[in-house]
Amino acid sequence: MNASTKPTGILLRGRILPRALQPSRVIRSSLPRRSFATNGDPQAKAAELVSFGQKHVAKGLNRLVDDVIQSAEGSYVTLTSGKRLLDFTTGIGVTNLGHCHPKVSKAAAEQCMKVVHAQCSLAFHEPYLELVDALLPVVPKGLDTFFFWNSGAEAVEQSIKIARAVTGRQNIIAMQGAYHGRTYGTMALTRSKTIYSEGSAPLMPGVFVTPFPYWHQAGFPQNVDEKTLVDHCLHQLSLVFSQQTAPKDTAAIIIETVIGEGGYVPAPKSYLEGLRKVCDEHGIVLIFDEVQCGFGRTGKYFAQEWSGVQPDVMVFAKGIANGFPLSGVVGKKHLMDKMKPGSMGGTYAGNAVSCAAAVACSKVMKEENILSNVEQRSAELFSALHKMQRDPSLRISDVRGAGLMVAVEFGTGSHAPGAEKALKGVAAKISKRCADKGLLILSTSVFEVIRFIPALNISQKELAEGIKIFEEVVREVVASSH
Repeated sequence: MNASTKPTGILLRGRILPRALQPSRVIRSSLPRRSFATNGDPQAKAAELVSFGQKHVAKGLNRLVDDVIQSAEGSYVTLTSGKRLLDFTTGIGVTNLGHCHPKVSKAAAEQCMKVVHAQCSLAFHEPYLELVDALLPVVPKGLDTFFFWNSGAEAVEQSIKIARAVTGRQNIIAMQGAYHGRTYGTMALTRSKTIYSEGSAPLMPGVFVTPFPYWHQAGFPQNVDEKTLVDHCLHQLSLVFSQQTAPKDTAAIIIETVIGEGGYVPAPKSYLEGLRKVCDEHGIVLIFDEVQCGFGRTGKYFAQEWSGVQPDVMVFAKGIANGFPLSGVVGKKHLMDKMKPGSMGGTYAGNAVSCAAAVACSKVMKEENILSNVEQRSAELFSALHKMQRDPSLRISDVRGAGLMVAVEFGTGSHAPGAEKALKGVAAKISKRCADKGLLILSTSVFEVIRFIPALNISQKELAEGIKIFEEVVREVVASSH
């Protein structure tokens, strides 16, 4: 057969398939090429994209704005419609150093030209080890053995796996109001809202819940003193041990050092000390979840530093790589090394590009004095919010948090029946109206709470701009709720 008569196509089991039957060509010919709003009208393009997304993206995803993010830089995002918004969400505490930080993005781009995927079960890769070296000086004392994964939920599940494996026990105690993820294991631990697990039972067994020291959900008046609240919650924990899961059957207690989705409530130092004492007494693994509150968010590298209480295992994610998917577990070596080789792993675990970005983040934290900026901007934010709180017409019952992880709760501070009925839904309304006026900000928890999560390197001017919009919206929305 000469070249002019040689059949063309692909070889399948000794036979040449004609071009018309080649799978790739069949697929290509059946998929129309879509061109979104070629007339150059940004509003029309945005509308067409949103309509396409609403048709083809799962409805289980919720959105604050019906538009498409086209680009983002620093503390701002630009939508396809042309609207530019100040971002006080940072991807829910992910882009801690602002969107597309040049040093972080450059490090990731350079790594893309070296090694993109170095599967963790094959060999070490350099960015992974560089990241361990960068984190060792800042993680809690005594924690020195790491495992990197992709998402916070995966890291939480790994921490539970470790606790069960090393103790030989099954049961886990989580906190009322906690959020740890939406996988089947972490849904069982998440108790901030029922929407996250609604209709999904049965969930992972062996999970028991104890009250977290937060005045509103504990049924105390807002002015309750910390000792009374903490004593109450430690007493309730003792009842969990005597009524629901015996200490000898309990593998771990897991707690967010600052409750996130449950309302941005810092755990009192005395409560964490109480948990440490209980865990030491009964050989229970104490796990700190710092997925949202870690990496400078509260003004310390990790929120654990505010109390000085040392966990046995700590989970982190979000801000570690400024938007590149990465999470991790760090623990005491004698615990972590009890896991058998092969019992930990994952296809994309500790991705090289994400690790390179995380190493760059750790350098930026030092070089740009990020924690110093957090301290200054935090003082300005708390000052402005406390000033608003002093105006009774704004119905702000609580201002709380640390660093640039700050919450404003609306209400009366009372648990009397119907006392807060008029304010129901006010946080969601404020969030939506702020977006209309150029500020992305989110509500959280089953209570009327707005959370501030701006970039840690936000400027004084940008912060003031956001506060101004927020106050204008609060005056507008709360007034209409009276």
